[in-house]
Amino acid sequence: MSAANVQKTCESTREKLKPAIDRIEKFLNENALPELDQNQTEESSAFYKGFLSDLRHLLVFSEVSYEKLGVVLRRANFDVDFAEKALYNTYHQSINSFFYPKNECYSEDGRYAYTGQDAIRFRDKPIRAVRDVILEISKTYEELRDDLAFYESDYLTQRRMQNQRNHA
Repeated sequence: MSAANVQKTCESTREKLKPAIDRIEKFLNENALPELDQNQTEESSAFYKGFLSDLRHLLVFSEVSYEKLGVVLRRANFDVDFAEKALYNTYHQSINSFFYPKNECYSEDGRYAYTGQDAIRFRDKPIRAVRDVILEISKTYEELRDDLAFYESDYLTQRRMQNQRNHA
């Protein structure tokens, strides 16, 4: 990818991450386990504890990506390798953290991905605030996944090929 394209991708990724970070942070600051877990059964407690844990991880990964992209863009000389590594990490940490949460409180149902319907399905029926935050940020992470699809696997293949050429 050209340096100009990588730089534009860094800028747009950083711009898209910020509102998602703000929304997650606002949710976490305004909601606690006792408020979310209204049923207070063992199953619902496990669900909401797992959900909050996954959301905290997503926030941290997204903030780290946001900061790294900021460093990339503030450098006097744009470093394409450093930028691509930051984009790769954004894909494999932030985006994967959203779509494959450790506690599996929700998941993406691919059958709905391009129908205009919400593709996110929850393991248990959550309260409205939980549903709303995930559905709001899902649009951002879907866009980022599409924007950064190259970094899912093609980036590593390209790096390996460059290394082989350099050592040949």
